[in-house]
Amino acid sequence: MGNAFRLLYGKCCKPSTTGDSDSVGPPYTTTAPGVSALAHDLFNFEITSQVPEDLSQHVVSSRKAHVKWYGKLLQAWKEAKPPPKTPEEVARLIVETLSGHQKADVEGLLEFYDLPRPSILEEISTGVPTRLPEGVKFEMRTLPVDGNTVPDGDGLNVYVNTDDTRESSNIPRAVHMAAVRRSKARAKKNYARADELREKIIDSGYQVIDFQNEEILARKYRIRLRGIDAPEMLMPFGKEAKQELVKLVDGKCLRVLVYGEDQYGRCVADIYCNGIFVQEVMLKKGLAWHYVAYDQRVEFAAWQKEARAKRIGLWVQPNPEKPWEWRKKNKR
Repeated sequence: MGNAFRLLYGKCCKPSTTGDSDSVGPPYTTTAPGVSALAHDLFNFEITSQVPEDLSQHVVSSRKAHVKWYGKLLQAWKEAKPPPKTPEEVARLIVETLSGHQKADVEGLLEFYDLPRPSILEEISTGVPTRLPEGVKFEMRTLPVDGNTVPDGDGLNVYVNTDDTRESSNIPRAVHMAAVRRSKARAKKNYARADELREKIIDSGYQVIDFQNEEILARKYRIRLRGIDAPEMLMPFGKEAKQELVKLVDGKCLRVLVYGEDQYGRCVADIYCNGIFVQEVMLKKGLAWHYVAYDQRVEFAAWQKEARAKRIGLWVQPNPEKPWEWRKKNKR
């Protein structure tokens, strides 16, 4: 074991002269219990490869994942110069070392050791992955979203610049020619003809958008947020869900990871906005249900459980109706 880690363990975890002989492990006294507890567990992990039994009550990932975390934390602690000594320093070490892991797990680990939540944690997103997750068909980067086009709490209309590599090779010839002719019509101030051609472009699923003082040909995509189901607009909290989604995306460029297409031709996707995972926000604010029938992500279940426990959003209702059940009853 590195000298720095051994020194910290020795300083933080001094055996007390009294203690409960029935407690698990030797009793320790320290002015920073969270620091000494983690130091003790890492010391034990290096010897036995075992992680704390009750950690699973605070995090969402499997025990196999816990072992990987402690291996990374042990190595990071040994390499830290100087080694962390205060709760704030240890919390930051955890956040930086596990930055590629689920935010719910990092938060749970900090809570388990009663460590402060550093501001850097806000920069972590379950999303912003450097590599595309398994199952992603393709990725899109959108133009700024017009909040007025958001239909409800789990749907979006977005546009992607056709200069994008994926889009440029797929523009229908008729759309391309209409855009060229429209540009020429506008140059000749034949605005009636230009408007006519613009309608043809729109009917083909494209749009000419003013962006940064120039006109851009963009392709329209309808998006269904993957894994959540927000209240319908006529349901309690339907309007609130839409308002929250508008607040999150209005005027923003989004990162869209598309997993497939639903029966209505919408792209089923995970949405990220300035490092924020949109579905996470909607679930944590109690403005959407975890759509378990189509998505089994454990973090989604945890975020819904958190909102329900706090009785926020739709969870202020004693027995809120599920959107999918409401739709069945109100079919036309």
